[in-house]
Order: sequence, then structure tokens, then C-alpha cells
Amino acid sequence: MALEINLVENDIKSFQVPMEAEMQKSIVHFERELLKIRSGRAHTSMVENVMVSSYGQPPMPLKNLASLTSPEARLIIIQPWDTSILNDIEKALEATELGVKPINDGAIIRIQLPNISSDRRDELVKSLHKKLEECKVALRNVRKDFNNIIRDSKKDKHISENFFNRLSDVLQEVTDKFTAKADQLSKKKEVDITTV
Repeated sequence: MALEINLVENDIKSFQVPMEAEMQKSIVHFERELLKIRSGRAHTSMVENVMVSSYGQPPMPLKNLASLTSPEARLIIIQPWDTSILNDIEKALEATELGVKPINDGAIIRIQLPNISSDRRDELVKSLHKKLEECKVALRNVRKDFNNIIRDSKKDKHISENFFNRLSDVLQEVTDKFTAKADQLSKKKEVDITTV
């Protein structure tokens, strides 16, 4: 990643804002990954991006073709705006990794999520921890990139030793803040997964 940042002596914002923006990208990616991990609760985000081929057109996300609701903890209801594509939606859902059988009643499709076994919960928690570690690695990589920028600026005498130290402190504070945010998201998801 080629980051271009012009460091100006005593202008911490010009350094901190782009760094936080880069770290936020890692958090947003992590949040998307968390939605893919199925806890015991149904959530429309589990199916909204399933690609459905219909009308002989390129595949479209399910959310563009139907109303999605989750009226109960383990139930998702898909109500297409055009019932003629119910079978297309059903086929697309069966091809996903959700591991559930959609129930098509001719007007809507119901997805009833089964109870999760304790072994499966353990697998999901392991997967969660792996994704958390990937997020933390991404955050550390951003930190390293920004650390290289300030180190090179100090070496080239664009910034003073004092300002370098201040930026190093800011870098660590921001890294700690985003790492804590990732941990918090992970803990919340783990509670969802382990709660029966």
C-alpha cells in the first residue's frame, strides 16, 4: 500500500485522520466477516447478499429482489416482489453454505435455522478467533506503514525528534483504540454464538 502523507511539524491531525481511516477499513471488514458467522440467531444479513439469477439477467443480490425479515430468533422470511422468481431464489439459497433447506410455500420462502450443536458452536468460536487475529494483523500492518512514514520523515529531517515521539504516541493510542474495538466486537459475537 502506497500511503502518501505530508507530515507538517506540529500538525498531528494530518497524520491521525488518514491513519484512523485506514484502521477503520479493517474494522468494517471484520464486521462484515462477523455477519457471515452464524450464531444461533437468524439475521437477514445472512442471506441479503446471496446472488440470485433470474429473468435471464446477471445475478443480483437477494436484497434487491425481495423483502427480508427475521420475525423470530431462528426464522428468516423472504418475500419476493415478484413470486415468479421464487424457484430462482430457492435454488440460490440451496447453493449457499448456510446448510439449511428453504421452505417455499408459493408466496414466500421461510428459512428455519436449526439449533446449533455444542461442537458446532466451538468451531464457530474458533473461526471467530481466527477472524479476530486477521483483523489485528491488518491493524498492525497499518500501524507499521504509518510508523515507517514517520521514521523516514525523521531520518530525512522533515520532522523533529520531539514531533516524531509525539506521533509515535498517537500511533500507539490509535492502534490500541482500534484493537480494543475489534476485541469488543469479537466478545459480543462470542456471546451470541455461545448463548443457547
